[in-house]
Amino acid sequence: MTTIIGLTGGIATGKSTVTNYLRAQEIPVIDADDLSRRVVQPGEPGLALIKDHFGPHVILDTGELDRQALGKIIFGDKVQRQQLNELLHPLIAAEMDREIARLKQQGEMLIVLDIPLLFEIDFGEKVDEVLVVYTPESVQLERLMTRDELSRTDAESRIKAQLSIEEKRCQADYVIDNSGSRAQTIQQVTEWLQIRSELEFNG
Repeated sequence: MTTIIGLTGGIATGKSTVTNYLRAQEIPVIDADDLSRRVVQPGEPGLALIKDHFGPHVILDTGELDRQALGKIIFGDKVQRQQLNELLHPLIAAEMDREIARLKQQGEMLIVLDIPLLFEIDFGEKVDEVLVVYTPESVQLERLMTRDELSRTDAESRIKAQLSIEEKRCQADYVIDNSGSRAQTIQQVTEWLQIRSELEFNG
């Protein structure tokens, strides 16, 4: 039986460190962000839905989505952000289901779904276990400001657009604390994989 893991966290908490390591261990990871980009490519239904709802000014002359223009709209407006989610999430979920089915057919016993908004969009029914990559919000804020060259105000607005990392931590089945060094984070992931292996063996 295939086990589906929901991997989540907050913006700039360091999920990529965990997903890169999992992939290096040949564990399949389905990235919801990759799928979200796929469904808004030119010619895809997601882009047409965005254009119809938000207007042609969020489309570049090349016909591609103007992510910066759309971001300015949704990060400052909770209602608009929710409407974008309602437009795209059914498309993303359908792509995710296809990827899961393909990997199951290949005989994969452990599949990781990297879903930043796992709790916010209620994708929890797709997973058997939730793994949260955690850092305190103060660390999250500083990392985001540095990584994306944002002002404190802009970084705070992006963090507040998600469920707080403390709430996600409380809802996790297992927490990877990414506040320290990369080696410390990888050690925790290794321990988690060992626990999963023992559960599967005993089960």
